[in-house]
Amino acid sequence: MLQTINTEKAPKAIGPYSQAVKAGSLLFVSGQIPFDPEKNELVQGPAEIQAEQVLKNLSAVIAAGGGDMSKVIKTTVFLSNMDDFPKVNEVYEKHFGDHRPARACVAVATLPKNVDVEIDAIVEV
Repeated sequence: MLQTINTEKAPKAIGPYSQAVKAGSLLFVSGQIPFDPEKNELVQGPAEIQAEQVLKNLSAVIAAGGGDMSKVIKTTVFLSNMDDFPKVNEVYEKHFGDHRPARACVAVATLPKNVDVEIDAIVEV
C-alpha cells in the first residue's frame, strides 16, 4: 500500500508528483529545492546557502513521513555547477553528522526554477 506524504513545512509540489511516497518501510522523497515555504520564495545566494534550505526541506518531508536524517539510506545531489561540490558537501555533512548514506552527485544543465541545488532521498521509516 502506498501513502502520499505532504507537509506545509516544505515546498508544495510544482507538478504532478508528491513531496514523498511511503511504500512499506521505505520513504521516497522527491527532489527538494531551495524554496522557503514560510516566506513563499526561493532562497537566493550561493550554492551553500541554497543547500542549507534544501536540507531543511528534505528533513521536514522526512519527518512528515515518520523518519529522520539518521535513517536516510541514499541521496542524489543535483548541482548546476560541480565547482560548488565542496561548499555543498560541507553543508550536507553538517546535516548528516556521522551518518553516511549512500550518495550520487551529478552536475546537470538546469534545475527547476533555475536553482543551483536539488536533493532527493530514500529513507527507512
